[in-house]
Amino acid sequence: MKIAGMQPYFLPYIGYWQLMNAVDKFVVDGSVQYIKAGWINRNYILINNSKSFLFTIPLKKSSDAGASSRKISERFISDQYFGRDADKFLRTIRHAYGKAPYFNEAMPVIEKCFLYEEKNLSKFIYNSIQVISEYLGITTEIIFWHHNDIDPSLKGQERVLEICRNFSATSYINPIGGLELYDSKSFESNGIELKFLKSKTHEYGQFGNEFVPNLSIIDVIMFNSKSDIKKMLNMYELIEKEEMSECIICTH
Repeated sequence: MKIAGMQPYFLPYIGYWQLMNAVDKFVVDGSVQYIKAGWINRNYILINNSKSFLFTIPLKKSSDAGASSRKISERFISDQYFGRDADKFLRTIRHAYGKAPYFNEAMPVIEKCFLYEEKNLSKFIYNSIQVISEYLGITTEIIFWHHNDIDPSLKGQERVLEICRNFSATSYINPIGGLELYDSKSFESNGIELKFLKSKTHEYGQFGNEFVPNLSIIDVIMFNSKSDIKKMLNMYELIEKEEMSECIICTH
């Protein structure tokens, strides 16, 4: 049983979907701390054919009722988003991607994400994850985790190990960016294989200009067919931490 776990992100870059596609079960954990400067409720799209633009789903301030908790699952979207801001975001996207080759197929999908009437941040994002995964044809079982099913005092690696035990995982896959966060031997002692997903370069046409990487999945589905995206979802390699250490030694 291969599993991976991530926080809920709104329309994240393709690496998130590659990770989801690489496992049997994908745990979306909304019961962890919300990071204000993180990527939970914001991301980049392409504007003016060549520049990245950061959009943010506005949240209620921490002093507002229902928003005092720091957990993602207990943060709420600002009242002004529904109607005014959502429509504004969609106008920006239509203007930016109106001439993209797959605009007509992609735009209704994006609208389902932005116009979903749910104020709870986790549930709002969960909807977008379901919508996009269905559009991409990802068949992985997605588990939405938004309450304390495990000991809330567990952090980092210990939390991940507990989630693995909870789902009887034999393999845990993490993005390559977390290479230094986990100890392979700790996973091995629990009967779990630890591997890291390293995305390969997957450039595609963006109005004929220099490629701008790491944008929201919005950009990917606007410029690529479903069949091409399916190929992109498999453009990665799974490596062990020891392999990376050996590569580093070889280059010195």
